[in-house]
Amino acid sequence: MAKQIRFEYDGKEYTLEFTRKSIETMERQGFIASDIADKPMTTLPALFAGAFLAHHRYVKKELVDEIYSKMTNKQDCSASLPRCIMSRFRRSWKSRKMLWET
Repeated sequence: MAKQIRFEYDGKEYTLEFTRKSIETMERQGFIASDIADKPMTTLPALFAGAFLAHHRYVKKELVDEIYSKMTNKQDCSASLPRCIMSRFRRSWKSRKMLWET
């Protein structure tokens, strides 16, 4: 089951989640997953914005930044978002297991 973060902001429900396609989009925009461990405070805003891509692709960056700036539980978010994206990576690799024959 995919890991999701759900919340309401300004009367609208949001569901944050990572899919293989949303991660590919993030990577094309310059996101580097290994930076999560090396630069967590720098990558957290990009990770937060990327989590919108699966269900809320057309939400403007200004609104995403506004929501992020008003979050009161950034510490919980900084723990949850990396777990969500790593969960997606693990599921993607498990589904790609192949048997190589030589």
